[in-house]
This record gives sequence, structure tokens and C-alpha cells, in this order.
Amino acid sequence: PSQRHVVVTFAGEVVAETRRALRVLETSHPPVYYVPPGDYRRVCFRVTAHESFCEFKGIACYFDIVVGDRVAAQAAWSYPNPAPRYAVLADHMAVYPGRVDACFVDDERVAAHLAGQP
Repeated sequence: PSQRHVVVTFAGEVVAETRRALRVLETSHPPVYYVPPGDYRRVCFRVTAHESFCEFKGIACYFDIVVGDRVAAQAAWSYPNPAPRYAVLADHMAVYPGRVDACFVDDERVAAHLAGQP
């Protein structure tokens, strides 16, 4: 659990904001902050047909972020039914910083990590 202030903006709107994120350290990647349900604007996250498999966490579903007529394709992902060891991640949302206008952690802008971005 992390109490750091996480903010995601897209198309001039705050689409996610929390001090209750789950910070996950993944192999060869910077930390990923998963925003809990209720702290992201569900209406802005449209599920896509794309899925991927993580041998640890299970099947990830991907989401477009939509605000007005702007769409950030497959900009977010979630584990609706994660493996039991990662059950705490259920329905939390993670975002690719390079696909939205900005992501901040404690007012520090997050740089996009290109490796691993489809």
C-alpha cells in the first residue's frame, strides 16, 4: 500500500486520483501504481478486447481512456480476477504514463517507460 498522492490526467480532466494506491514492483520495470475502485472515474475507462497473461498475476484486461472525443487507446489495465496471491489487485487500475496527458506521484511528473509498452 502507498499513501503517495497519485494523479492521472487526460484531455484536461483528472481521470484518477488517490492516496490509496497499491505500489507493485515488477521485473525490469519502474514501480506500477494500481488505483483502487472508487478513485478512478470508471465512466472514462472503456474495456477493450485486448488481454494479456502474467504468470504471477493472471489475465489482464485493457481499457481505453475516453474523455469527450479524445481516446487514449489501451492506456490502462486491470486484473478483474487475479491469481489468489494477488487478489488485493482485483479491479484496481494501472495506467501507461506515456498514453495520457500526465501522471503525477506526489506532484512529480512520471516519465513514460517505453520498454513493455505495446
